[in-house]
Amino acid sequence: MKTKTKKIIVSVTNDLVADNRVHKVCTSLEKMGFSVLLIGRLLPNSLEVSRSYATKRMRLFFKKGACFYAEFNLRLFLFLLFKKADILLANDLDTLTANYLVSKLKGMALVYDSHEYFTEVPELIQRPRVKRIWEGLERKMLPNIHYCYTVCNSIANIYNQKYQTSFKVVRNIPLQKNRTQAISVDSEEKTILYQGALNIGRGLEQAIQAMHFIEAKLIIAGDGDIKQQLENLVKKEALEAKVQFTGRLPIDELAKLTPTANLGLSIEEDLGLNYRFALPNKLFDYIHAGVPVVVSNLPEMKAIVEAYAIGAIALSHQPKELAKTINEALLNASKRKIWKENLQTAAEELCWENEEKVLQHLFLELI
Repeated sequence: MKTKTKKIIVSVTNDLVADNRVHKVCTSLEKMGFSVLLIGRLLPNSLEVSRSYATKRMRLFFKKGACFYAEFNLRLFLFLLFKKADILLANDLDTLTANYLVSKLKGMALVYDSHEYFTEVPELIQRPRVKRIWEGLERKMLPNIHYCYTVCNSIANIYNQKYQTSFKVVRNIPLQKNRTQAISVDSEEKTILYQGALNIGRGLEQAIQAMHFIEAKLIIAGDGDIKQQLENLVKKEALEAKVQFTGRLPIDELAKLTPTANLGLSIEEDLGLNYRFALPNKLFDYIHAGVPVVVSNLPEMKAIVEAYAIGAIALSHQPKELAKTINEALLNASKRKIWKENLQTAAEELCWENEEKVLQHLFLELI
């Protein structure tokens, strides 16, 4: 007798275009034999998405703030309430309320993927009242979720100690089979790449100011809350010839851009526990493209870079000091030779195929 295909509804608050982690998870779930539906939102400038699994993007009236989160979760709650599924997968705390309530009402299995330490993001640290609301929601729901995973050991340990949960770790690492074969080659014109969200605390203001002391081009690939501020800063500092904004790129286009860089930046500031324990996917994207890195002196990133000897640690975000670190990483030929050799080993070991085993173990318990 044929086993019924289990249906999973995955939800996230973004527009699906550039969320590589969620895409990899959905693809892995498909490979395990699940029927997947991914739900997000549609923005006025959202690009088309074409995936092997089903997708749905909701048009919302509100674009940000408390009204957006309330509208999104209400719409998501109503959709999930009347949609048949066997398992719900909530990505981050901002989708969890709707998923949690429906899972309780319908007796459905709920899985939680925490992409970051949500209540410690810089945007909330400066807003204590709003932070308390999110913390209250987290405190109410997390102790009652039995299937959960996050992006690094530090965050998993915090949740497990705080709520007596059993968070697993699934790092946001690229697929080995998609690894870029055209590894970056050093050229006369040096390029430095930052890819990812343009939000506060990413070290982007300092990176731009450091360009006064660096003979190279800084490419900033992404979008976010402070994009306009960064563009204004570039104009104010008269650095238009040295700093280029590409905007947010689809996953495939970004994968072509990354290996063209001579250096990749992941220089988050120590603004709260979320950034302190950050292990960004861009770090692994650089590794798989064979691009040496400069990262902040923060525990999770530093551990990876030092373990594999694939780049430099920035001990300061002060622009002149940051420039010294970047220049050394760009121009020290002997170090770069070693880093590039080590990047091959790192890419072979740090791959999604290994992380996927944790997902398989977790989700196959629910069949």
